[in-house]
Amino acid sequence: MATPSSTFTELVTSTLRNHPSEISDNVSQNNALWRYLKRKGKIDLEDGGYEIVRNLDYANNSTYQRYSGYDTLNIGASEVLTAAKYDWMQAAVNVTASGRELRMNSGDNAIFNLSKARLKNAVRTAANYMSIDVYSDGALTNQMGGLAYIITADGTGTVGGINSQTWTFWKNQFYECPTAPSAATIKTHMNTLYLRQVRGADKPDLIVSSHDFFTFYWASLQDNQRYVDNASEATAGFQSLKYVTADVIFDSNSNFSVTAEKMYFLNTDYLGLVVHRDANWSQLDDKMSVNQDAVVIPLLWMGNLVCSNRSLQGLLMDTM
Repeated sequence: MATPSSTFTELVTSTLRNHPSEISDNVSQNNALWRYLKRKGKIDLEDGGYEIVRNLDYANNSTYQRYSGYDTLNIGASEVLTAAKYDWMQAAVNVTASGRELRMNSGDNAIFNLSKARLKNAVRTAANYMSIDVYSDGALTNQMGGLAYIITADGTGTVGGINSQTWTFWKNQFYECPTAPSAATIKTHMNTLYLRQVRGADKPDLIVSSHDFFTFYWASLQDNQRYVDNASEATAGFQSLKYVTADVIFDSNSNFSVTAEKMYFLNTDYLGLVVHRDANWSQLDDKMSVNQDAVVIPLLWMGNLVCSNRSLQGLLMDTM
């Protein structure tokens, strides 16, 4: 005979079984950056490893030479490769119910509504916190290193195990507005930073903006507004504009966790999320506490935001 506890567990489990990407989809639908990375295929599922490793091609091959006839060729060793290494970071949310709640809601409809409400809350909670973490500087215990960790206000920092003060190739670009930004000046500031990040065919393809910077840029376009031509952004409810060939998207200042205005100029060919294949908001078996009358169903995530070229990422700032 099914108990209220087993019924609750089965209802939550069956919902996740029928909609296995319920939480990850909800995260991307509530965070413009996360959604863009997903749409571009920049969320990689990996099987494991002690760390998340991204190989870097950081220097020219020193054996290149111009020669004539019988000149001796340079066959010396050339150090051109290294690797950035990122820790696996973990997050969890639990779908819970006390024995009292389960017995009070033991009817079919009641237990179904209880399980649905608790799962909905877990999905919303995961989306809210992951939206904060993906922009974070990783300062909180066990928090992933988000954009503020990878792209700093002065280009410095140790990211992926590489100290950019020692290895200057690893510094990100940055530009602090010399005058108070406005609709009249925002494009000049954006142009300055953008050009620093162009290298051949490499250039920013996504600009993530806080409130005032986005408002200034939007106002500067006037009647020549350039909205994103990808319908998926519009249908998701995100306001999106265009700058050169890059999408410009707005996200809440509360997610940035700062009051100063920011614009992140991203080249997502070298930036993305890595998620463990077995912990992509994956469900563990339900747990019964040894000293509580309750059931707990853990949902787990493991991964990190990673970068393989910081010099092609940039930050526009207003600290005035």
